Amino acid sequence: MTDLRLIGDIGGTNARFAIARAGKCGQLRHVEVDQYPSLQDALSDYLQALPAAERKNLAGVLDVAGPVLGDRITMTNKAWSFSVEELKRGLGLASLVVVNDFAATARAIPYLPREAILTVGPELPQAKGNIAVIGPGTGLGMSALVPHGGDWVLVAGEGGHATLAASTPEEFAIVEMLRKRWSHVSEERVLSGAGLVNLYEALCEIDGKEPRMLSPADVTRHAIDKTDATCVRAFALFCGFLGSVAGDLALTVSAFGGVYIAGGILPRFKEALAASTFRARFESKGRFSSMLAKMPTHLILEENPALIGLANMPIEASGQTSPRPAPASHK
Repeated sequence: MTDLRLIGDIGGTNARFAIARAGKCGQLRHVEVDQYPSLQDALSDYLQALPAAERKNLAGVLDVAGPVLGDRITMTNKAWSFSVEELKRGLGLASLVVVNDFAATARAIPYLPREAILTVGPELPQAKGNIAVIGPGTGLGMSALVPHGGDWVLVAGEGGHATLAASTPEEFAIVEMLRKRWSHVSEERVLSGAGLVNLYEALCEIDGKEPRMLSPADVTRHAIDKTDATCVRAFALFCGFLGSVAGDLALTVSAFGGVYIAGGILPRFKEALAASTFRARFESKGRFSSMLAKMPTHLILEENPALIGLANMPIEASGQTSPRPAPASHK
């Protein structure tokens, strides 16, 4: 992997572009996706700022927030749709591979240093086996890594759109409120930036009071500063729901290698997450609580893990990804 590659982490709100060589990223640029009518416009603008020599024979490796099921890609939380082949030709790339955003994040885990990981809950240094990745941001992403010999098999999924389950009377009431808006209340409806606002507004409706016009940043700020009791409850519910959903994912994939939490929301509030009910809810699985207690949970502090994954993702001649060696133990 010595040749230059164009890498891009494209979410529903922000996109990050960089040039990678030998697994290292440089020339990072962060843009808001609403500034551009299409992904090709955004990438063309980025490439125009590069020296001409660096624009020749570039391989492209991108991730998008949404399922990747063929040549035509449609993003889940952004009205961008494109053909992989047409985008490759339009940008003049030698090759182009597009993967799910949390597939790229999962690929980063073998390359994350220990200081980029915060353990939430007990330290379990001997943990080995399947790894699960979950992350609330603009949406809710999930993926998994399954060891196969000395390599990994990457499993990209859309678990954030699974049906949200309630565990307490208050959560049941919130789900009922949200069902007035949507016939299907997915996990993403509460575990995302917009989900924080949904939780706040649902609590206001339950309490019979008019909600304020708050952004996700407003809700978290009021919660952390304890300047609004409803925001405090909303953030606590968010952490509880996240613990429960992460525990479901851990059970589903037998994540004895750990569950890694990514996304743009929680790294800024790591102390609040650690002090919340997250870990207790993660383990609260009845007869299988003792099994969950053996699975570590980690918060990824690295700001751009998906770019690290894209920079180190091996690409075979067919354009498909190939496995990587097992990750380090983050000692």
